[in-house]
Amino acid sequence: MWRGMGHSGAQWRTTDGRQGAAIMFLGEYQHTLDPKGRVVLPAKYRDGLADGCVITKGQERCLYVFPLDRWETEVERVNTLPRTDARTRKLTRSFFAGADQQSPDKQGRVQIPAKLRTYADLTKDLTVVGVADYIEIWDTATWSRMSAEADDYYADIEEALGEHGI
Repeated sequence: MWRGMGHSGAQWRTTDGRQGAAIMFLGEYQHTLDPKGRVVLPAKYRDGLADGCVITKGQERCLYVFPLDRWETEVERVNTLPRTDARTRKLTRSFFAGADQQSPDKQGRVQIPAKLRTYADLTKDLTVVGVADYIEIWDTATWSRMSAEADDYYADIEEALGEHGI
């Protein structure tokens, strides 16, 4: 059972006060890509990435950043898809070929490989978004459009959520 959460990006805690039972990445942060293709990750995310992370192609032209333990779960999930399906083969090729394992440096920076920067159209202004158990990195202009669409959808979704018991 969850006691609650701190400010955006903080870890959640269990009711017995243990930290680290579940890392939650929350919030939206504005950052810039440096000339070497590095981005400083929010300080509140760094503990959750201390053991390393994997950056890969995400949906809608963003990048996903998974902590290593969460990456292992994602690999298992993807590996359950039928390899006889051409869509699965295309998805897995793109997802895994684009993946890059990283360890944030002492300043909390990760290097985004050129191919991933091109895929997500990352040039300078970035938005780093916590999505519960993983992180997304967006070009800020793209994020602004996607966020507005998502907010409109969210504002009107009450009936659909009710149909699913949420």
